[in-house]
Amino acid sequence: MLEAIRRLLQQLGGALVFYTIVPLPSAWPLDFQRIARWAPWIGLLVGVLLAGTNFLLLQIPLSSFLRGVLVLVVWIAITGGLHLDGAIDTADGLAVPDPARRLAVMSDSRTGAYGAIAAIVLILLKVGAIADLSSPQACSVLILAPIWGRWGQLVAIARYPYLKAEGKGAFHRCSLQLPQDLWPSLLLLAAIGIIPVWLGPDRWVSHLGQFALGSILSWSVGAWFYRRLRGMTGDSYGAIVEWTEALLTCCLSIAIH
Repeated sequence: MLEAIRRLLQQLGGALVFYTIVPLPSAWPLDFQRIARWAPWIGLLVGVLLAGTNFLLLQIPLSSFLRGVLVLVVWIAITGGLHLDGAIDTADGLAVPDPARRLAVMSDSRTGAYGAIAAIVLILLKVGAIADLSSPQACSVLILAPIWGRWGQLVAIARYPYLKAEGKGAFHRCSLQLPQDLWPSLLLLAAIGIIPVWLGPDRWVSHLGQFALGSILSWSVGAWFYRRLRGMTGDSYGAIVEWTEALLTCCLSIAIH
């Protein structure tokens, strides 16, 4: 039992270090194998931090736009821009008509026009959606979006082949063990679906709709990238997270109104 707990803490520490910039003590042992299964739980942590930031900013007399910008800055900072960088590289790769050259373009550290456009669109979508989250209750949207974004990533890792023998995301695919590595995240999603039962019939129906929308987007975004790329890379994993987050945040902010 103690050994299992020790391994769990090592994997959680590895997931935290890989997916965020949240610091851990230097003596904390890290295990980066199979950390993808904890990605939605990292999304929960990111979401709670974002919701808390949004709630605190709501107590300050700021314009909605400025509040949205500040929350997004925290959002990007927490992850170190990891997923946004992947979305940028993926957009540059998809702009290349020749599939044989896409991986080389995606590996290029230089940002092209399409990557810059993708980054601008993602930023505008998120800032606009966050600016509409003007009530404390709407902060739940900021918790759900990072969870579903990373669930979409986990599904893509499990379902689709990896395109490169090496790469920053290759170890996710190689070390993932199915179906057991899906259970931690399925338990989290089950909790998200069950909790609204105690909120009353009116809130329950609303949260059920949010759950359904998150499920659809997290699957369909990954499927779309697979159809275009015929496989996955570390960059496309990041793109799945970013686009799922952005689309879900926008849709839920519209639904709340």
